[in-house]
Amino acid sequence: MVDKSEKTKARLPRGFADRSAEDIRAVEKMMATIRSVYELYGFEPADQPLIEYTDALGKFLPDQDRPNEGVFSFQDDDEQWLSLRYDLTAPTARFVAENYERLPKPYRSYRSGWVFRNEKPGPGRFRQFMQFDADTIGTPGVAADAEMAMMMADVMEALGVKRGDYVIRVNNRKVLDGVLEAIGLGGDENAGRRLTVLRAIDKLDKLGPEGVKLLLGPGRWDGGKEGEGDFAKGAGLNNGQAEAVLQATARNALAGQDSMVNSNATYQQGVGELAVIEALVRAAGYGEDRIAMDRSVVRGLEYYTGPVFEAELLAEIPNEDGQIVRFGSVGGGGRYDGLVSRFRGEPVPATGFSIGVSRLMTALKNLGKLDSADVIAPVVVLVMDKDTESLGRYQKMVSDLRAAGIRSEMYLGGAGMKAQLKYADRRGCPIAIIQGGDERAKGELQIKDLIEGARMSAEITDNAEWRAARPAQVTVAEGELVAEVKKILAAQAEERYK
Repeated sequence: MVDKSEKTKARLPRGFADRSAEDIRAVEKMMATIRSVYELYGFEPADQPLIEYTDALGKFLPDQDRPNEGVFSFQDDDEQWLSLRYDLTAPTARFVAENYERLPKPYRSYRSGWVFRNEKPGPGRFRQFMQFDADTIGTPGVAADAEMAMMMADVMEALGVKRGDYVIRVNNRKVLDGVLEAIGLGGDENAGRRLTVLRAIDKLDKLGPEGVKLLLGPGRWDGGKEGEGDFAKGAGLNNGQAEAVLQATARNALAGQDSMVNSNATYQQGVGELAVIEALVRAAGYGEDRIAMDRSVVRGLEYYTGPVFEAELLAEIPNEDGQIVRFGSVGGGGRYDGLVSRFRGEPVPATGFSIGVSRLMTALKNLGKLDSADVIAPVVVLVMDKDTESLGRYQKMVSDLRAAGIRSEMYLGGAGMKAQLKYADRRGCPIAIIQGGDERAKGELQIKDLIEGARMSAEITDNAEWRAARPAQVTVAEGELVAEVKKILAAQAEERYK
């Protein structure tokens, strides 16, 4: 007997999620659509492992004795530090650098997979989530960045998101880099403060200018008032510096409104590249309603070096609690010319886009654009007798159904008929096959239409109507099993899609 006091408590780690069959199928359906657009643009599939050497993941990781802040890390048997990948971009950069001579340039590829963040979890913030990326490596001009923006617009529409319900926002990190240089935050010694500034600006939609100004300056309490929630340390900018950053990153910011910033060469280069991108996407027929130039787009990672993009859902969508919300960003990316160069010591231009799969799936489901209803639960053959001969007959029925392309299973539990039908109901099975001793002696079996039976039980109360309805159970010869099941499934499908 098991000592209950010693049993292990079943518990899901914080920041992780179990996935249902419905969620998995919905994701696969969505990703098939995304993949088709990536393929249409000429990108090829690729994949890298979940684990990389920690030093290969990028300079944005903290330099500590145990480098596990932000990533999950461990040492292998030769004391090398390894980490679960933080995103899909850094492993792609490592792969390209390692195989540079044999790859075509530009190298155009896409990949999907799980990434991991060793961060405090919270509502909508997970430690494991899936991304779906596309990258172009080896193209220095911003035509590759313009193409990324256009491809993301096409992905949104392929997924059924109509115009007006999404926008691809485009900015250039050189614009913000120029601002930071102009206010005295250039150089490696200010890298940490720059990253704090970037992360603060990235919260403009959530916190507004006043909340972001606190993060640019002394810091901010999560609750909005002193002592409420956790305290986020700010970048330590003075009021003039903070105002310059906010002015230059306002959504509709224009060049020339701040002479100190406007005279910066990096800033001007960023503004010029944005103008080229806008000209290219407009020439290709993508209006401002689909792709918009927006100075408030930052992207938090420090490895971005030029144009940055963000796919935003504008539609007001009910969330899982029924509240009407704007989902906001469901993907983003940008130019990262320094990542491959770290390994090779020579310039290697690169740009890419990453879709947050789980977040986008949730938004599409709540918009009614995504489901897995086209997957039908299996037909179940009930086990009425458990002797070897009977089990063999039941198994043959299942084999005949499967050979005809019909999802089916033989009940493998140990329960009686009532419990087996309850199991079939819980699975959502469309049909149950029943053959006891009496039916077997006659060479017959019963086919129970579970969908019609449930409908009749719920809707039909009049005896005449009951007699006129499609029969919920029929008796057929064993040899007619497959044909009758096909007939019933076809009738169910016709009802479903009326």
